[in-house]
Amino acid sequence: MTGSEILPAQAVGLLDDLTTIVADACALICAIPPATVVKRSKPDQSPVTAADEASEAAILQGVSRLLPGLPVVSEESADSKQFSGLDKSFLIIDPLDGTREFLDGRDEFTVNLAIITHGLPVAGIIAAPKRGGLWRGVVGEKAERLRLSGNRPGQPEAIHTRGWPSHGAVAAVSRSHFDSATDGFLGSVGSATRTASGSAIKFCQVAEGAADIYPRLAVTCEWDVAAGHALVTAAGGAVMSPQGAPLAYGRASENFRVAGFVAWGDPRKAATSTRP
Repeated sequence: MTGSEILPAQAVGLLDDLTTIVADACALICAIPPATVVKRSKPDQSPVTAADEASEAAILQGVSRLLPGLPVVSEESADSKQFSGLDKSFLIIDPLDGTREFLDGRDEFTVNLAIITHGLPVAGIIAAPKRGGLWRGVVGEKAERLRLSGNRPGQPEAIHTRGWPSHGAVAAVSRSHFDSATDGFLGSVGSATRTASGSAIKFCQVAEGAADIYPRLAVTCEWDVAAGHALVTAAGGAVMSPQGAPLAYGRASENFRVAGFVAWGDPRKAATSTRP
């Protein structure tokens, strides 16, 4: 698959197999007790555990069989690899997004996987095993929610973002990274109830119409955003920079950093809102 392009039609055909790979990784994570898991600190002082590493190993093994030779960017190995071939298609994964939530015994942590083609998200899968849910989407094709029972995916149910409500808007915000800039931005958008959580679960809330906006104005990483970007877009929403510019992926020269983003359930609201 090296040098290949995965377009939406091909991504639809890969979705079930990739879903199984993600579900298998979820099962490995859930088999590891947070209270006794081996953990260490990365150079940026964020935690990494044996659960992150087991999930990553399982996903890498699964995708190497399914898509041999396709480049893969993964959070736990990105610092140690020289990347090439990211100009066409590649996978980007976060094997355990929300490691702090996992260690604290919360149910919000996720496993994220995305297909990127020519720098743009084509498909995304986000699984939250402790919440018994998996969300997936292919841009221009479909967006779905599946129940995870015993970490086995059930039948898909179509999901869609909702239009910005005249009252009762909901903003999904980060428990760990909410700041004054985000507070000010939400104030400029309009009144919205704020619900805080960790991990990429906030993208899922926007994609299924449970939340209307998810802003993150602080720097983050591509593997935190790519799957959610694909999912929200597939469900009818939009993800862009806080200034309204497109996001691009595969920027190894910038250490795969994203300066900030806003996920909107209603693209029309995005087009008429004040930029920070």
